[in-house]
Amino acid sequence: MSVTSARGSKRPTIDDVARTAGVSRGTVSRVLNGGHWVSPDALSAVELAIKKTGYRINPHARSLATSKANTVAFLLSETQERLFEDPNFSILMRGASEALGDHDVSLVLIMAGTKDEQRRAREFITAGHVDGVLLVSSHARGQSIVGEIHRSGVPMIACGIPLGYEGKIGYVAADDAAGAREMVAYLRGLGRTRIATITGPMDTSGGVGRLRGYREEMGDDFDERLTAPGDYSRESGRDAMRQLLVQAPDLDAVFAANDLMAAGALDVLRTAGKRVPEDVAVAGFDDSPVATATDPALTTMRQPFARISHEMVRILLGVIRGEDPASIILPTRLVGRASTGHTANPS
Repeated sequence: MSVTSARGSKRPTIDDVARTAGVSRGTVSRVLNGGHWVSPDALSAVELAIKKTGYRINPHARSLATSKANTVAFLLSETQERLFEDPNFSILMRGASEALGDHDVSLVLIMAGTKDEQRRAREFITAGHVDGVLLVSSHARGQSIVGEIHRSGVPMIACGIPLGYEGKIGYVAADDAAGAREMVAYLRGLGRTRIATITGPMDTSGGVGRLRGYREEMGDDFDERLTAPGDYSRESGRDAMRQLLVQAPDLDAVFAANDLMAAGALDVLRTAGKRVPEDVAVAGFDDSPVATATDPALTTMRQPFARISHEMVRILLGVIRGEDPASIILPTRLVGRASTGHTANPS
């Protein structure tokens, strides 16, 4: 029985065709886009599999086969407030725009922080108005838009590991766990023994990876009272720091999962009369512009944002051409500043 023979059964996808033909998804995409760089045997196998599965080319795939929009979507799954609060998004967007400009491709920002925005984004993207999607700040819970776009066949590459779609969507990510381990080891090397952490959201790969690295490095010294949740906003860093001062008043260091939350922690420590770094060392993650705007300046883990955005574009353009998606994890680098006692002015 074919994939579509039963009434109400799921519409066959490119993946179904690839499995039936015994070829990669990229090979099927190349056949659908005109058959360039496909061997005669593979072409015959794919054409037979299309007939056998009953696969029908969706409007987006057909538009790709005949024309290009020469536009890529920067899909930000956050609220508009977060767009303006977190400088990382504008850095990534600028880098992606520059990289796409080298190929004469335009970038359009699409917000998807609310259900209505997600609906409009899905309809716009799957209607063929863009050739591909750069997915930024995806959350595993409460956002079906990622799966819907993926099933539509629109090429998509994520910034960070797309939780739940690790084997289906290509991505470029910083090594969150390794960066967190290095930061905690660094704080321990300074003689700090009660190292707390403010976590990122647990439905994001960055939040999960940085907490994992923290726990691994703390080992037997891990104490649940030294952890407090955040959502990457400065206000959540303030709330978490207040919670930590109640739960673990003897803490002597705080590692926040991003610079904005670390800045919020500094606000609360100052109000509480704690000296930084004498009483409490504070460290963040990202090396965003926030890190050098605080007093004292933040020690942090530098993410290679420029390279991340350029690699995302490179991989996405390859997928649009019919190549298989790739996944890359890039190293982070510790940057020491005054919030942990560094006196040098790092680059």
